[in-house]
Amino acid sequence: MTKKFIFWFKELGIKDVPVVGGKNAALGEMYRELTPLGVKIPNGFAITADAFRYFLKYNKIDDDIKRVLKGLDTHNMKNLGERGNAIRMLIRKGNIPQDLAKQIIESYQELSRQYKIANVDVAVRSSATAEDLPGASFAGQQETYLNIHGKMALLNAVRKCFASLFTNRAISYRYDKGFDNSKVALSVGIQKMVRSDKACSGVAFTIDTETGFDKAIIIDGIWGLGELIVQGIVIPDEFIVFKPSLETNTYPIISHHIGPKQVKMIYDPTGQGGSDKPTKIVPVPLAERNSFVLNDKEIITLASQCLKIEKHFSRKHKIYTPMDIEWAKDGVTKEIFIVQARPETVHASSAHIIHEEYLLKEKGKKPIVSGIAIGTKIATGKIRVIENVKDIMTFKKGELLVTEITDPDWEPIMKIAAGIITDKGGRTSHAAIVSRELGVPCIVGSQTATKILKTGQIATMDCSTGEVGKVYKDALKFEVSRKSLKALPDPKVKISLNIGSPEEAFRYHQLPVDGIGLGRLEFIIASHIKAHPNVLIDYKKIKSGKLKFPRHSAAELLSIVHKIEKLTVGYDDKSRFYVDTLAEGIARLAATFWPHDVIIRFSDFKTNEYAGLLGGPLYEPHEENPMIGWRGASRYYDPRFVQAFGLECRAVKKVREAMGLSNVIPMVPFCRTIEEANKTLVIMKKNGLARGKNGLKVYVMAEIPTNAIQADEFLDLFDGMSIGSNDLTQLTVGLDRDSGMLGHIANENNPAVKAMIKTIIDACNKRKKYVGICGQAPSDYPEFAKFLKKLGIKAISLNPDSVIKTILALGKK
Repeated sequence: MTKKFIFWFKELGIKDVPVVGGKNAALGEMYRELTPLGVKIPNGFAITADAFRYFLKYNKIDDDIKRVLKGLDTHNMKNLGERGNAIRMLIRKGNIPQDLAKQIIESYQELSRQYKIANVDVAVRSSATAEDLPGASFAGQQETYLNIHGKMALLNAVRKCFASLFTNRAISYRYDKGFDNSKVALSVGIQKMVRSDKACSGVAFTIDTETGFDKAIIIDGIWGLGELIVQGIVIPDEFIVFKPSLETNTYPIISHHIGPKQVKMIYDPTGQGGSDKPTKIVPVPLAERNSFVLNDKEIITLASQCLKIEKHFSRKHKIYTPMDIEWAKDGVTKEIFIVQARPETVHASSAHIIHEEYLLKEKGKKPIVSGIAIGTKIATGKIRVIENVKDIMTFKKGELLVTEITDPDWEPIMKIAAGIITDKGGRTSHAAIVSRELGVPCIVGSQTATKILKTGQIATMDCSTGEVGKVYKDALKFEVSRKSLKALPDPKVKISLNIGSPEEAFRYHQLPVDGIGLGRLEFIIASHIKAHPNVLIDYKKIKSGKLKFPRHSAAELLSIVHKIEKLTVGYDDKSRFYVDTLAEGIARLAATFWPHDVIIRFSDFKTNEYAGLLGGPLYEPHEENPMIGWRGASRYYDPRFVQAFGLECRAVKKVREAMGLSNVIPMVPFCRTIEEANKTLVIMKKNGLARGKNGLKVYVMAEIPTNAIQADEFLDLFDGMSIGSNDLTQLTVGLDRDSGMLGHIANENNPAVKAMIKTIIDACNKRKKYVGICGQAPSDYPEFAKFLKKLGIKAISLNPDSVIKTILALGKK
């Protein structure tokens, strides 16, 4: 009886990894178990690992492979390359046994009948029997062939897949991970192609791969077939979906980010690529480049499928198993399919009990290169620019690798690099995936690194400050602090964070804090919106010429209009751009620490800071001392700003109600008088934020002496106070904290300042209302934190780098 070398997906499950490898076993598991739950998997079949072994034995090349690999030196690129090439040529020249070929062809014809397409288009993917295990990712080690038609092209692709078990990178990777080459076999998956050449495709992770934050699903997408996203050729769109909101059917998308997406891979209808290359790469039209690859409904549909996959595999493995998923949208049927899934290996099994903080001690000049930061480390070293993989033997251990893109052929030197910088790629490109696993800092999508950086140049790459990685000239000093999060003492007071950048939030999710005590809108406005809210509100009037500004020429106004159009691509209503962008920034902060309270301070830019935004000079007056000028609550009810404040209110309302992140508590800054407090609350109510409705609390900053002296009256209107010790100090002792000449006076330990703080804490405690502090003092001075604790403060909000040291100080008996 002929041995069975083919299994259909419906016959397979995760127990079959030894038979068909990780990818095919996972596909079978999903097809069989999750298709009934709405997860869409294109059908197909797997050629077993036994078929691969049979092929080697039939062609009498298994002993030859062992002989060629004897004495292998994976650190000698020439040695590795010669041996890998010799093995691949042996396999490619081999013949597929007739009985095996017959089973493959018959199964392919059956798949064609199922889809009612003669010579159906298929993807031919490698699936090694040792891959996709926790702690080791074999992503990209073997080859994939897309848009394969016809039995001869299929058999040729299968043979090439067999040979790809011995690519240079795969040999090197297995050797370094301790896998015996002779005991690893290859299965091949044959799956109906999804016509994403007519739509889009991408990858998704059910965990944030940079930080291990497990309540988010990260979706990356590009136009066309998905190979270019893994290869790093295209910087994709990125969407972040919050799992708890997804499960409660509230709006779950907490971030949209549009990528350039300059090129895409499609089918080659001319056939000029030949049977080896039935695809081609073409430019993406501008309209598509400026459009998201998925709409919100599709993002939510895809995220729901990803969450079902994660839950299923977590149940099967009896341990939380975040997943790395490949997806594709069919441009003909408009359906979204899952085409691969594997465990995410970087965070799948790590305990994460150490908090590691990298801090640049020297301030470099303006960065010479920037891009997307992968990881949170800093590295210094000598630049080595390599344009072609054939030149990787010039690379030396400890250098900073600079190249256009990487693929698995680069891995032998990536593991000895101090850092990696690429022109192309996004957070799910090959360079990003491998650098995470290796623990090597990486900057992808810089676009200009290979042109600006020169071999031999000494540089510092900094990935420690959020999503933007920066490269500076020279070796700058930095420090690394590693603190265990185990067995920390109880500080006996609530500890929360001061934070402004939404991009940094996820990296702090493991800190032992109870939410955010101060979320600053200024960072979101300055870094993401970049434009004055009034210029967005007045955009159409300015563009049409109905609104003129005497001190500004028509050319200046036209320039502003063009910049706004570029900034707000996809938004006809520019005010909505402001609301949506602000809401997503707030939502990312709120989601990170859900369900703990996240206190969001309304904007507190001064006039000079607002004037620095696009269009700002059109609206902002000149003030000699903006620090004590038109700021905070005094702007919110002013006719010159009341509409802009309304946009902030709408953003908070969207986060709390539409997104379901009701842990957001808005806070009013720099509120000088009771009259201002009343006016602000009225405007908030008009914009959908009525105190008390839907459980809405509203806090006020206590940072002006009047807030302390009239604390009881302010507490009649607000649900709590947060002490802003920076402003309270300057206004109590009568100085401008922006003045360097008076810096020696500005000290929160001043007895008068302490007296003010005591008054505020006593008043709030007497009324049983929230009282916290979000000023700089407790972050800088542990003894000040002890003073606050002694007074009975309910919460101390700290800068992230001060959390552990302050908890240790407060926990001392």
